[in-house]
Amino acid sequence: MLNFKRYKRNPVLNFPNRTWPDKQIEKAPIWCSVDLRDGNQALVEPMNVDEKMELFDLLIKLGFKEIEIGFPSASQIEYDFLRKLVAENKIPDDVKVQVLCQCREELIDRTFEAIQGIKNIVFHIYNSTSTLQRDVVFNADKKEIIDIAVAGTKMVKDRLDRYDGNLQLEYSPESFTGTEVDFALEICTAVQDAWDNATDAPIIFNLPATVEMNTPNVYADQIEWMSTHFEDRDNVILSIHPHNDRGTGVAITELGLLAGADRVEGTLLGNGERTGNADIITLGMNMFSQGVDPMLDFSNIPEITDIYEKSTHMKVHERHPYCGQLVFAAFSGSHQDAIAKGMKWREEHDSTIWNVPYLPIDPEDVGREYSSDVIRINSQSGKGGIGYILETRFGYLLPKKMRECLGYLVKGISDRKHKELLPDEVFNIFRQNYVDIISP
Repeated sequence: MLNFKRYKRNPVLNFPNRTWPDKQIEKAPIWCSVDLRDGNQALVEPMNVDEKMELFDLLIKLGFKEIEIGFPSASQIEYDFLRKLVAENKIPDDVKVQVLCQCREELIDRTFEAIQGIKNIVFHIYNSTSTLQRDVVFNADKKEIIDIAVAGTKMVKDRLDRYDGNLQLEYSPESFTGTEVDFALEICTAVQDAWDNATDAPIIFNLPATVEMNTPNVYADQIEWMSTHFEDRDNVILSIHPHNDRGTGVAITELGLLAGADRVEGTLLGNGERTGNADIITLGMNMFSQGVDPMLDFSNIPEITDIYEKSTHMKVHERHPYCGQLVFAAFSGSHQDAIAKGMKWREEHDSTIWNVPYLPIDPEDVGREYSSDVIRINSQSGKGGIGYILETRFGYLLPKKMRECLGYLVKGISDRKHKELLPDEVFNIFRQNYVDIISP
């Protein structure tokens, strides 16, 4: 077996006063897409300017009001993209563009050059704070790490007179999940004091799961502890930026919202470093399925996935929640029968609430079709699904016994061919065996 003894258990937080387990998500957070920065830097082939522009236009169309567009001080293509957005007047007045910058003077100066002409900007600075990074990467003590963050904050503050738009400061203690919460609070408080409400906008403290290190409840405890210990909490926007190293990026985000987070940074379909970022489509559709307005428009998933695949040169997995080609597909005969009966029951009872077995949401709400995306026919299918296709797509309501006989016939053909049968193929089997033989 693998040498599991090489690894040690990450510590948990002793926080018996937690309240998040008793809460529910009742409203959408402030969403910030980081597709064009965090998502882009994780691609084998980073997006060119045209691909970035198409994805930016999509994000605006979906309803994002905050979009991190890149690291303009570190990459010429990202600098040029930002200037193109300005030159072509592509940024709506109600949208904040976010730029990332290390706490280094020459990079901060370059970033201020890049943001000229933008009405609303989120200026995002960061430095790493975890015990591992302090010891292994920076060989620095806590005071030295705090000094980096405070110096960066003051450099942004000192340059405010160079920018005539609305600037909001965001600070991230990168590698937060590996940072002692009392030290994370200390460094955030030092940044808060240095900023001293330099602009009217609340300061954003972004607490990332830069690497997902423990179960989702541990992250929730860390977030609630921070939320309840911030100074001047009403003037703080608590943001989270979860990654997916343990495969629970969506779960830690949802629990982080229960724990007091106001804002979520993530990407469409979870693209990002290593195993990815929190998936905003899954998060939003999870809210939607519980009767909560996600405040983003995911009504045309096929269009979203098409632009995503063209921009990133990656494929959406067939089983990706809400977006994959097979996520609504029912091949099983018993599932098909239950879905068909559920659809009939809804029609007979004129139901306004969605309540169909095996379908947590109505596929049509995200631009999918029943006839091609839900009832799929192979050797595992049954008479209910085959009858449903013939009735809804071709207008033939078959008697029970005929549905049963046709079901065995179709399943047998699919079994011998070892392939899925498309609706037109099912209809042709029906026509050849039940229509043509009795036609004059």
